[in-house]
Amino acid sequence: MSEIHTEHTHDDHAHAGLSKKKIWQVFGILLAITVIEFIIALWAIPNKLMGQQVGNYVYILLTLLKAFYIVAYFMHLKYEKLGLQVSLSVVFIFIFYFIVLMLIEGGYLHLHMPLV
Repeated sequence: MSEIHTEHTHDDHAHAGLSKKKIWQVFGILLAITVIEFIIALWAIPNKLMGQQVGNYVYILLTLLKAFYIVAYFMHLKYEKLGLQVSLSVVFIFIFYFIVLMLIEGGYLHLHMPLV
């Protein structure tokens, strides 16, 4: 019967862990995106520097960008094989497409709803 070897070299896990520098860098990017979201919500939209609808689309884009960083670095998708990256990216594109459709179609609710 063949033996199963469970020895791992340091190179096997070279991409599995992130360095502290990279973790802090990604944290800084996520923090900056969150600060931008707060500035938009608490300053730009209330002072009419940005419309609510434009603000919604900016929020969605910034949230998708944050989701990318979280999935790529903290869930280690960046270091996975290309097939897994592509399959998850296709799902991500469809989710984005459905969000856009819901935003567009959700606006029609008030146009077609009878007044009671």
